[in-house]
Amino acid sequence: MMIAVPFIVVENCKEEIHYYQRVLGGEVTILRKQGEEVLNADLEVEGAVIKFADTRAAKPALKGDYVRVFLKIETEHAFGGIYDAFSAEGIVNTAVYEAPFNGLLAIVTDRNGVCWVLSYYRT
Repeated sequence: MMIAVPFIVVENCKEEIHYYQRVLGGEVTILRKQGEEVLNADLEVEGAVIKFADTRAAKPALKGDYVRVFLKIETEHAFGGIYDAFSAEGIVNTAVYEAPFNGLLAIVTDRNGVCWVLSYYRT
C-alpha cells in the first residue's frame, strides 16, 4: 500500500509548525533539531500526518505552484475556522462556494505560500 503525505517547506519551522497547529489542531512531533532550530516536524491531525521542513534542511528550489494540499474537513464549523485563519494572513484564490457535490470548497494560499484546497462534504 502506498500513502502520499503532504511535505511543506517553510522558513522558521519552529514558529510555523505552531501556526499550523493553531489553525488545524493536532499534535506536533519535533523530528530533528539543530541547536534551538527545528529542521523537521510532523503535525498529526485526526489520523492524518503533514510533514514540515525548514528551508535550511530542505533547500527548496522555487519552481512554481505545481502542488496543492487538498484538505477534507469533517465539519462546516471547522471548515469556516480554517478558511478564516488561512485567509487572515494569506490570499483567497477562490472564495467559499457551494460545490456540485453538496458541500463547500475554497482555495486559499496561506502566509507561507502554501496553497490549500479546502473541502467540506455534507452527508
